[in-house]
Amino acid sequence: MMAKGKLSDRQRRMLEFIQTHGREHGYPPSIREIGRAVGISSTSVVNYNLNRLVEEGYLDRHQNVSRGIRLTDKLGDAASRLADVVRVPLVGRIFASEPVLLPSTDAPMFGADEAIEITRGLLPVHEGLFALQVKGDSMIDAMVGDGDIVVMRRQPDWRNGDMVAVWLRSKEETTLKHIYKEGARIRLQPANPTMKAIYVDDAADVEVQGKVMLVVRQLH
Repeated sequence: MMAKGKLSDRQRRMLEFIQTHGREHGYPPSIREIGRAVGISSTSVVNYNLNRLVEEGYLDRHQNVSRGIRLTDKLGDAASRLADVVRVPLVGRIFASEPVLLPSTDAPMFGADEAIEITRGLLPVHEGLFALQVKGDSMIDAMVGDGDIVVMRRQPDWRNGDMVAVWLRSKEETTLKHIYKEGARIRLQPANPTMKAIYVDDAADVEVQGKVMLVVRQLH
């Protein structure tokens, strides 16, 4: 059972499709049309999610009437709120410690529907974003602690001092560090005085997967 007041991405897409269909056609979509729009083949699963939306107050529904769905005023309020937020997919964990071997990419650590909402004005860009949960305390002096979430932008270019997610190709390991170019080598610097920097002699061994745009601190 989903938590009260929390909608999955699938349920959000259902609401958006119902709203768009009604605006374009003047009447609600059918159960099968909703299913096709959000990639659900089972009408019982569509019904389940519609019932959750009724429980949450987003829909009124007449079970015995074909296309008997009506959006409530709550959706309008939610739509205006959602226009002010960016949904960022939460795709895995990043280790702010010694580089740690990640599980293979076919072993997801978070559900596909998992995302965080960020107020639009807090982010300088809104495209190419993903979020990672931080494990470890090597960036604690940069106000990034164990369990916090970093919102990152996919970009290979960087400047000295940027906080980045680095993939070390030769070790097949990943880490979150400040990055610096020092001559021919790369220094990956933790923000924790008890931990030492990592030096990489071959710059080609370092792949910057993303740059930190925002830190979402968790209450510890």
